[in-house]
Amino acid sequence: MPSSISSSDAAGMNPSASDDLSNVTPPLPQTAADRPGVAQPIPLRPVPLQPWNRIFIATLVLFVALMAAWEWHWRASGATAGIRNSDGLWAIQRRRIDNGEGDATVLIGSSRMFFDLQLPVWERLSGRRPIQLAFEGTSPLMFLEDLAADPQFRGRLLVGISPQLFFSGNARRHDALGYARKESPSQRVGQWLSMYLIEPYFAFYDPDFALATVLKRQPWPDRPGKPTTLDVRKISVTDADRNTYMWGKVETDPAYRDLVRRIWSQKFNPAADDPTPAQSSKVRDEQIDRAAKAVATLRERGVKVLFVRAPSAGPYLDFDNRLFPRASSWDVLLARSGEPGIHFEDYPELQGLESPEWSHLSHADAIRYTETLYGIVFRDFWSDAAPR
Repeated sequence: MPSSISSSDAAGMNPSASDDLSNVTPPLPQTAADRPGVAQPIPLRPVPLQPWNRIFIATLVLFVALMAAWEWHWRASGATAGIRNSDGLWAIQRRRIDNGEGDATVLIGSSRMFFDLQLPVWERLSGRRPIQLAFEGTSPLMFLEDLAADPQFRGRLLVGISPQLFFSGNARRHDALGYARKESPSQRVGQWLSMYLIEPYFAFYDPDFALATVLKRQPWPDRPGKPTTLDVRKISVTDADRNTYMWGKVETDPAYRDLVRRIWSQKFNPAADDPTPAQSSKVRDEQIDRAAKAVATLRERGVKVLFVRAPSAGPYLDFDNRLFPRASSWDVLLARSGEPGIHFEDYPELQGLESPEWSHLSHADAIRYTETLYGIVFRDFWSDAAPR
């Protein structure tokens, strides 16, 4: 079979038939990494002539149109602009204590203290606006301990108790404490720009309306072994000083109200990973002991502390009572802490208020609740001191 290699090629492959290979110069490397210190040629790529001004204008118009359409969509669904309840917003209020308002009335708790107690109403009655430090979806215990450790706080403290969160040791928003201590100048500037130039004007800026969030809650097929659960939706509106109240859509839109109720109902039935009764009792006692210790420190400093159990209704009230019965939770908390409390079931004037989704008061009834609660506080507990 004839070979495809010529005799000259064969000679080149045979050292004995060619010149010394040590004198042969190898080909130049093909990458810049193989040629250190050697200047590389500058690649030239001609840019085609385009009507760049018109392209920029068209892109800008498209961007504005899409943003306007997204804003219109959420406005049409009942959304209004509001301030995001960020850690930065909380930090602004927390710094008020360190900046000369250590004698103020401070509010801590979960969403019922956050949504139901209306700051403008309290200010109208007392002449001074409280500092709202409550957070939704978390226990206030870590914030109680933070205030106990701050010698500059010497005012009065209302502590909202939501049994499911307080006695279970839930601490979902505890990062706000570290954020307030370590917030950088750029973060403060960013918070200011956002809350004054963006959030008051754009309804779509709410986290519940973010595109990724909207896509996540579409009716996708369930993954094997991981059924879909409903995430908590928007139910409130927040102002710049963290005064918060129920979003009107929860009150006026039956379908949306039922959706919120379905979301709450997910937690009402026992789950396989629920703690055992013994575990729940242990955690509950730990939370009560921590609270009693913090309250004792505050009492030594002259701080008046008052626990508040705000109204809930329907299946949510049944759930709270089943999970942490009053006799083994609320009553024990008051006994061990040595401080008084206001439980809505003990006051006829705090009952019969509307809780559209079972856990929080309507805006109108939150105003009435604040007026009534203020009267009880200064009639029965803080009557020996001037209102704050």
